[in-house]
Amino acid sequence: MTATLDSQTGSGPRTDPPPLSRADNAKGTRGLGRRIVRGREQDPAWVRPALLALLVSTAFLYMWGLGASGWANSFYSAAVQAGSKSWEAFFFGSSDAANAITVDKPPLALWPMALSVRIFGLSSWSILLPQAVMGVASVGLLFTIVRRHFGAGAGLLAGAVLATTPVATLMFRFNNPDALLVLLMIASVYFVLRAIEHAKMRWLLLAGVMIGLGFLTKQLQALLVVPALGLTYLWAAPTTFLKRIGHLLAAFAAMIVSAGWWIAAVELWPADSRPYIGGSQNNSILELTFGYNGLGRLTGNETGSVGSNGNWGETGITRLFTTEFASQIGWLMPAAFILLVTGLIATRKLPRTSAVRAQFIVWGGWLVITFLTFSMMQGIFHSYYTVALAPAIAALVGIGTAALWKTRSVIGTFALAGTVLVTALWSYTLLANSSDWHPWIRVVVLITGLLATAGLAASSWLAVRLQSVTRKRVMLGIGALALISGLLGPAAYSLNTAATAHTGSIPTAGPSTGMGGMGGGGGMRGGGAGGPGGQSQNGTGQSQGGTTQSQGGTTQGGTTQSQGGTTTQGQGGFGGGTGGGMGGGGGMGGLLNATTPSDEMVAALQANADDYTWVAATVGSNNASGYQLASEEPVMAIGGFNGTDPAPTLDEFKAYVAAGKIHYFIPGSTMSGSSSSGSDAATEITEWVEANYATTTIDGTTVYDLTQAATSTS
Repeated sequence: MTATLDSQTGSGPRTDPPPLSRADNAKGTRGLGRRIVRGREQDPAWVRPALLALLVSTAFLYMWGLGASGWANSFYSAAVQAGSKSWEAFFFGSSDAANAITVDKPPLALWPMALSVRIFGLSSWSILLPQAVMGVASVGLLFTIVRRHFGAGAGLLAGAVLATTPVATLMFRFNNPDALLVLLMIASVYFVLRAIEHAKMRWLLLAGVMIGLGFLTKQLQALLVVPALGLTYLWAAPTTFLKRIGHLLAAFAAMIVSAGWWIAAVELWPADSRPYIGGSQNNSILELTFGYNGLGRLTGNETGSVGSNGNWGETGITRLFTTEFASQIGWLMPAAFILLVTGLIATRKLPRTSAVRAQFIVWGGWLVITFLTFSMMQGIFHSYYTVALAPAIAALVGIGTAALWKTRSVIGTFALAGTVLVTALWSYTLLANSSDWHPWIRVVVLITGLLATAGLAASSWLAVRLQSVTRKRVMLGIGALALISGLLGPAAYSLNTAATAHTGSIPTAGPSTGMGGMGGGGGMRGGGAGGPGGQSQNGTGQSQGGTTQSQGGTTQGGTTQSQGGTTTQGQGGFGGGTGGGMGGGGGMGGLLNATTPSDEMVAALQANADDYTWVAATVGSNNASGYQLASEEPVMAIGGFNGTDPAPTLDEFKAYVAAGKIHYFIPGSTMSGSSSSGSDAATEITEWVEANYATTTIDGTTVYDLTQAATSTS
C-alpha cells in the first residue's frame, strides 16, 4: 500500500506532493488569504467555486440568526461591555467598567468582541460576530493546511467536517474563549508544517507566538497541542538534530514572551490599583494559572469551584464516547482514530522528512493527547470543551480518506470501507439517542453507509470490469454516498444548534438526548439570560425552538434558591430541540445564567448613576451581569463567578459603602457555605447588609439601598 500511495500523492525522491510555488512561498503569510479565496494556479477548475461554496455556507451556518441567543454567556458579555467603556477594564478583562474584579480567564478572547462593540454598539450581534468570523477563518485555514500536501478534495472534506461538527457550530456562535483558542491552535499547526518544509525558524517562531496567544485566551489548555507540534518538528524537519533542538528552544522562548508579557504586567502591577484577579483566592494571576485554571483541572482540586469532580461525569477512556459528549464531538472520532492508524501504516516507509507523514503525526498527536487529557481530567469539564478536538478529527478524516482513496489497493479500499461502515453504525447509534427527533435521518445514514461500504468493498472488482469514464463516475457516486452517511448526522445537529437560542455558562449543541445536568448534553439552551432574544421575569427563562423553564428564585436570608429547569420539547424544524439540566435565568439563582431586570429596576439603577462608582452590588458575576448589561452601568460582582472569591472582603465593602460608592445591594446566590472551599466573604457581606439596612422592593425584586442605613453600621 505504501508504494501505491507514494506514486499517487507526489513525485521526486521525497515522495511528497509538490508544495506551493517558490513565488507563493516567498509571499508567506501575506499570500495566505489570497490563496484561500483564489486558489492555486494548478488547482482544477472546480476547486475555487467549491471552496467559495464551503466558506459561504459556513458563514451562513455560523451567522444565521446570530442575535437570537441574547447575551449568550452573560459572564463574558458583561466583561465585553465593560471593556468597551474602559480601556483599563479592556486590558485586565474586568467584569465591570469600575474594575472591581476580572473574569477567571486572561482577556485576549474578550478584546475582539470589545472592539466590535466599540465600533457597532452594544448588542448580541456585535458581541457574537467576531466568533462567527473566527469560525469561517478556522475552516478556511484548515482547508489550506490539508490541501497543501493532500489535495483540494481532502482540504474540502476536512473543512466540511470542522464546519458541521455540532460543538464547533455552537462555539463559533457563542462568546466563550474557545472560538479564538481553536483558530490559534490551527494557526500553530500551519506554521509548524511550513517550518518543517525547509527547516525555517521564522515559521516556528510564529507557531510559538500562536500558542502564547492561545495561553492568553484559555491558559494551560492551549498547551495541549504543544507536544504534538514539538515532536513533529523534532522528527521531520530537514536539518541536523542540534539545529532542530535550537529552533524549538527559540520557538519556546517566543511562546513565553507572547504569553508572559501580560502575565508579568498583571503580576507586577500594584494590587491596590488594578481589579482583583477573579478565580483566585490570593489576587494572583499565577495562582489562577496553575491552580483553578491549571493543575486543578486535572486533579479536581480547584479552590472555589462549583462542585466536586463527580459533577463532571465519570472519568475513563470511554468518557468521550458517552452520549453527553459524543453527540457534541464524537460523530467522526472513531473514523479519525482508524484513519490515523492506517495513515501511519501507509506512510511508514516515507523519508523522515516527509511532509505527508508529518501531517499524520501532528494531527494524530493533537488528537491523542487532548483525548486522553479530557478522558482522565477530574476537575471542571464541560462538553463544549471538546471543540478543541474538532480540528484534529476533521484533518485526520480529510488526509486519511485522501490517502486511502488514492492507494487504489485492496487493503486501502477495504480499510476505507470499514471506516465508512463503523462511522455509519456509530452515527445511527447517536441519532437513536434522540429517537423522536427526525428519525428519517438515521435511516438515511444507515442505508447510504451500507451502500457506500458495499461499493468500496467491490471497487477493486469494478475497476477491472468498467471502462475508465464509467468507473470514475461510479467511484464518485460511492464517495457521495459515504459523504452523506458520514456528515448528515452532525450536519443535522449543527443546523439544530444554529436554529436554537443558547444562553448561560454551560451550553450544549444539538437536540435533547435526555442527558441533562452540569456534565454534558442538556446544559443551558434557550433564552433565559435576557437581553436581545431572551425574556425572563423573576427567574423564569423562555427560549425559541426549545423551551427551558425554571422556577424563580426566592430570597431567604440573603441566599437565592431555585429549582432546576423543567424542559419541554419544541416541535418542528431543525430548531425543535431542548436542553435539560439547569435552565433559564433562574437556574441556581443566577449562578450559571443572568436574570433580566424589569424596566423599573433598570430605571432605578440608572437614576443618578454618575453619583456612584457601582450602581449596585450583588453576589456572583452572572447575577451582576444581567443588571449591568441592561443598565449599561457598572455593577459589582461580589465573590466573582462562584461567589467564592474574597473580593471584596467585608471590611473593603464597608469602606466602599461608607464612601458612598455603591447605591444598591441585590441579594444573589453564592456557593460559599455550601462549597467545600473558597471564601465566605460574600455570605459575610450579605449578613452585614441584612443586619444594617432595610429592604425595599422594586417591581418584585428585593433590594437594599446602601445610602439609607436602618441601624448603626459599625
